[in-house]
Amino acid sequence: MSPSTKHTAALLGGVLLAVLTGCGTPAEKTNVQAVGSEAARPAEPDHVAPPGLPGMPPVLDTKDVYAADRGKLSPVVKDFPSRVYVPNTNSDTVSVIDPATYKVIKTIKVGRQPQHVVPSWDLKTLWVNNDIGDSLTAIDPATGKTGPTVPVSDPYNLYFTPDGKYAVVMASMDRQLVFRDAHTMKTAKTLPVDCAGVNHADFSTDGRYFIVSCEFSGELLKVDTAGMKVVGQQKLPLKGAMPQDVKLSPDGGTFYIADMIADGIWVLDGKKFTTPKLLRTGKGAHGLYVSRDSKEMYISNRGEGSISVFDFARRELVKKWRLPGGGSPDMGGVSADGKVLWLSGRYNAEVYAIDTATGKQLARIPVGSGPHGLAVYPQPGRYSLGHTGVFR
Repeated sequence: MSPSTKHTAALLGGVLLAVLTGCGTPAEKTNVQAVGSEAARPAEPDHVAPPGLPGMPPVLDTKDVYAADRGKLSPVVKDFPSRVYVPNTNSDTVSVIDPATYKVIKTIKVGRQPQHVVPSWDLKTLWVNNDIGDSLTAIDPATGKTGPTVPVSDPYNLYFTPDGKYAVVMASMDRQLVFRDAHTMKTAKTLPVDCAGVNHADFSTDGRYFIVSCEFSGELLKVDTAGMKVVGQQKLPLKGAMPQDVKLSPDGGTFYIADMIADGIWVLDGKKFTTPKLLRTGKGAHGLYVSRDSKEMYISNRGEGSISVFDFARRELVKKWRLPGGGSPDMGGVSADGKVLWLSGRYNAEVYAIDTATGKQLARIPVGSGPHGLAVYPQPGRYSLGHTGVFR
């Protein structure tokens, strides 16, 4: 089946509509039951460094997987200009914002329906995921110029294995995880999955497995990294669940999974892969971002125009910031100095800059239609695991 035929069929089936509106559309909540109303307790971390995935850079701190994300930029990126790259899914463009002025300084034409801007494992390239365009467009973050466009089927999202060997394409409509050479993007292995809407993921501390969210079937997968195979699968215990972003806790003991229908985050013991508990955060919980000091996690609640703040040490929600006049905060990232949280306004054709000390909105910047997985770049870290910037 050709790419155009494939996506036309998906559209007729009603699934593509969910993708076009960004990581799913709100579904009917009739009969959806509350789960785990009490504050869910994360798993106890294991601070003994496990043997890592062969070839993976050694863990710097077993008590904080994000230890490399603080302080100075890598020598690879230290001379890159600070920019915010915003993929506009309906405009087929990337807006480039100068964070110093809060102004759009450039608009780049890319392939059809760009979903995320993803830093490569080696930090040297930004990949624009042209989902319906079945391609990846390279951007040189040193110059801001576009490079080659590589044919890749259904690249809704993109991750990299911690050893830097493979890119993992989240082929949502194809129902596949496609392992490709991290540099050439040639296919190494195609892994069919028995769930609908693979879209987000994060890796364990040792890099030996990763957890994947399946948006349209409300499921989670556990995938063996080296074996490139599914070793666990479960249905979330809530009717209509639509899991989104996935993030590992700093101590490595817990995975958090945002769910836009459950209006909160699932708290999962990745090692045991038992049934997770739900902690409600706000309507349309969507993106998860760890603060620069690894103490807090910002949760974008797209359905109510707010950001919840989760304290890792206290294991509870401690704040909620509301955007003045509302909005649709979606995906984004934290500035290199940790002072600003940047989020796309999915349904408002805008980007929000939020002060992480006060929750105050610093700017609301008009961009193209349907802004989605924006990347703040550069950021501290030794290597990228993908998405809009998950660094270790």
